[in-house]
Amino acid sequence: MPLLKFDLVEGHSKEEIQTILDVAHSVVLASFDVPTGDRYQIVTQHKPFEMVMEDTGLGFKRDPAKMISLTVISRERTTAQKEKFYRLLAQQLDELCGITPENLLISFIINNDADWSFGFGEAQFLTGEL
Repeated sequence: MPLLKFDLVEGHSKEEIQTILDVAHSVVLASFDVPTGDRYQIVTQHKPFEMVMEDTGLGFKRDPAKMISLTVISRERTTAQKEKFYRLLAQQLDELCGITPENLLISFIINNDADWSFGFGEAQFLTGEL
């Protein structure tokens, strides 16, 4: 169950945001073993001065189209699955959304089944509903 949070510099239209979310969901489905309806996504747009995203000494330049993707998952994924996710998300955001790979930062946060409630104040992973 991935929860994806995207932080972007403001200025994206509703249609652009929808494309970003659709691309991200298709990448989740291609990279991880999750059901099609397992889709949880949040987008926040920021003023340019509210996002600092440097290159960590790698020597590439970022432009105002930068984007941070924070992916929260309940179960550890393999290195190969994460690398596939990184690669596909960068490729497809570039091809379909014009967000170039040097403008994309992706990070995972991993927790466990007890850290999720999908509604009704219950931990569905723990109760066996999921």
